[in-house]
Amino acid sequence: MDKQEFTQRVLAVEGRLYRISRGMLRNAQDQMDAVQEAVLKAWQNLNRLRREEYFETWLTRILINECHNILSARRRIVPLERVPERAAPAADANRALYEAVMALDEALRLPLLLNCVEGYRMREIARILHIPEGTVKSRVARARRKLREELEEGEQ
Repeated sequence: MDKQEFTQRVLAVEGRLYRISRGMLRNAQDQMDAVQEAVLKAWQNLNRLRREEYFETWLTRILINECHNILSARRRIVPLERVPERAAPAADANRALYEAVMALDEALRLPLLLNCVEGYRMREIARILHIPEGTVKSRVARARRKLREELEEGEQ
């Protein structure tokens, strides 16, 4: 894959990368840093990509790892009283839904976002997260159930 093709493929999934980072990180600057760092690492390690048809899932896995790196660094450096505000949801998003999704544990939130928001199939999510496909299915189902309970509870 040459530089031009790499650039085109990254630009094709750029929005998806930012949405995934927003689902994992609360600070907008961290979200942008994670995407930029993931793209840089992908370019630097392009020779490690075994099959080009898996480029998108490979890049997504790099992004998820980078988000985890940022979260780990934040836990070590930022005192609890100075934790940054949550990033604002997209203007058209339902605030209650956004808050409920962000309140989910990452193990449930990430598969849900990859499936419902980004449209990845269960098999692709399993490959990205390095977990069995059955685990992905059960986590998505549990996340949906928790969201439904939380949103119904909030209506009362």
